[in-house]
Formats: sequence, C-alpha cells, structure tokens
Amino acid sequence: MSERTALTELANFVGRSSLLNEDMAARNRVLAGITDRMMPRKRGVGDLLGVVMAMSARTRRMVQDPVNVDIDVFAPGGARALKLNVGDR
Repeated sequence: MSERTALTELANFVGRSSLLNEDMAARNRVLAGITDRMMPRKRGVGDLLGVVMAMSARTRRMVQDPVNVDIDVFAPGGARALKLNVGDR
C-alpha cells in the first residue's frame, strides 16, 4: 500500500522551481549554461597538437636513461655547505 501512496504523491507533484516565475530569456540562459557544462568542449587543432606533443615527450622520457644530478655548494671558507643528489645511483 505504501508504494501506491508514494506513486500517487509523485503523480500529484507540482514543481516549484525559481525558473517558473522568471521570463523565458532568463530560463533559456540558465538551461544553456547547464547544457554547456554537460556537453564536451570541442577541441581545435592546437589542442590536438598539444596532446600529441605531451605524449611524445612522455614516451621519450620513458625510453631515455635516467639522469643523475649532483650539486655541491661550498661556503666562502671552502667547506662544503650543501651536497644534493637527485636521482638513482
């Protein structure tokens, strides 16, 4: 019985959207904004080229040997102030 009551309430539902009282131009602007956010953006040739270049750079980095960077910083007195090793040894 409760299912039938819920269906009856749904059938008698009256929407109370704020768009109901606004003019048609405002309603169309809101609906256009919603659809613009839902629709995928059209991509141009520049976007495609950017994706291809990014994938190419990633592929090159995966194929190349890893790089090691060693940096030594010395104080004015000649003593080592900092030694920084970046990468695998």
